[in-house]
Formats: sequence, C-alpha cells, structure tokens
Amino acid sequence: MREGSFAILADRAVLKIGGPDAERFLQNIVTTDMERAVATGAGFGALLSPQGKILADFLVAATVDGFLIDLPRAALADFTKRMTLYRLRAKVEIASLAESHAVVAYWDGTAAPAVMGTVIADPRLAALGFRAILPNGIDPSAPGYHERTAEDWHAHRIALGVPEGGRDFAFGDAFPHDADMDDLGGLDFRKGCYVGQEIVSRMQHRGTARRRAVMVSGGPLPAPGTPVEADGKALGILGTSAGDHGIALLRLDRTKLALDSGGAAMAGGVPLTVTLPPFARFTWPAGADDEGAA
Repeated sequence: MREGSFAILADRAVLKIGGPDAERFLQNIVTTDMERAVATGAGFGALLSPQGKILADFLVAATVDGFLIDLPRAALADFTKRMTLYRLRAKVEIASLAESHAVVAYWDGTAAPAVMGTVIADPRLAALGFRAILPNGIDPSAPGYHERTAEDWHAHRIALGVPEGGRDFAFGDAFPHDADMDDLGGLDFRKGCYVGQEIVSRMQHRGTARRRAVMVSGGPLPAPGTPVEADGKALGILGTSAGDHGIALLRLDRTKLALDSGGAAMAGGVPLTVTLPPFARFTWPAGADDEGAA
C-alpha cells in the first residue's frame, strides 16, 4: 500500500448550516448544486457578490443534519454575516465550529482515511485526495498516512494547478471562471438562480472569460501578488508557489500574444514558463484581444 500524507490546515474554519430549509437556502445563494452535494456527500463552490465576484470559496460536506462548510478562516466572519442576512424567515441554523473542529487534508493515499469525523473525497479533483472535519481532540492520524505540514499540502495543490481563494486571488476581485471553478466542479449552470448567477452564466455562454489561473514555473519565484508582465505590458499577477512551481492569474489572450511573439512572461525579473492545468477544459485563445484590463 502506498503511504499517503495528511496535514492539519489551521487556516481553515468550519461553519455548520442546518435546519429543515438548509438545502434549499444554500441552493438559492451559492454556486454549488446542493442536490448533487447531498447525493454525493460533497461539493465545491463559492458565495458571490451580486456582481459575480468571489467573496469566499469553500468545500461542503453533507451530513445527516445539514452541511459543514470548509472555508478560509479569514473569510469566516464575512461569510457568516452574509448567510445570516440572507436567512430572512428560512428555517436555517447557522453555527460556527471554528473553535471546536479542525480541517485536515489527506492526499496520495490509496483509501479514505479511517478517522472519527466527517470525511469526504475532495470534489474538485480526485488527485487532491480527501478532506476531514474532526472535533478537536480527535487524533487525525490514520493507517496508511503520515503527518506532514500545511506547506506540504499546498505544494501538492500547487503542483496540480488548483487555485485557492485568499492565496492565489483576492476575494472580491475574481470571477469564478478566473479561478477555473467551471473546470473544477464549482459552478452549476442548470440549477437556476443564485447570487451573481446572471453574470457568471453570461460569461459562460458568451465565452468572455479571459483571465484564468494557470501553472507557471521558474525560480526562485517571487512573492504572491507580484505583477506578471511581458515587454512592459501587464499579463496578471502571481499567486502562491512552492519551489520553482506556482500558480498565476493571467490574461490568456495577452499571454499568448506575448509568447507567440517570442517574448517572455516575467515576474519580478524571473522568466516564467506558462502552462495550462491538466484538468483544464479551456484552451489558449485563437486570437489576441487587447481590450480591457488585465
């Protein structure tokens, strides 16, 4: 049996949303298809602004009495506030588990970890492994897994080209297509209306998404947020990196034009090799369009 790894993700927090109206409540607000999340036990999605920008991205685990939302700890307070405002008269209970539960990532194993908590297969990509939400005090170790650091987990995520909110893009600044959520199962275009749905659907059907999270390599890579440029023209920004590999949010049309012209994408003076993630269904644009902001 191949030995897997696990890491406690202290920068993640958990919000429980329960009550008889919980599924319908979330179905009308977030990008996740909650019916599918119930059927499969897990989902990926985001809460958007009315303008279609990501306010928080999250994983969701369906339980017998509601849903556990695994999201960045830094986004918890705002997410909770917005859920409370949207609740109105719905029979929904919202409770933070941030101080009572831990989020643990398991990867490279051959089976789901046998631990005393809620375990889901990561719904974004099978290679990301599993996620567990465990009450504090429960041992996260599992047969076939050895403990690593959160940095090791992020190195694994980055090597797969999977972006994460608050790290590879700023909340309130990126559309779901920018963060490749359409190709990672985080958007549903058939379930009906939700907050920001009209703009996201328009981008999907008109094919107007031009910024994308892509994989870059070169080294050593500079800090997240470093501008990526070619011949003095802005292409986007660098996200997180591990070693010589990273994620960047780039305008594909401008990047392709620069590369086709023999130029080099640069971040902080470091030349970058740019590739599309293996999971991507989007492709390089056939032609370049230099209109609009990067």
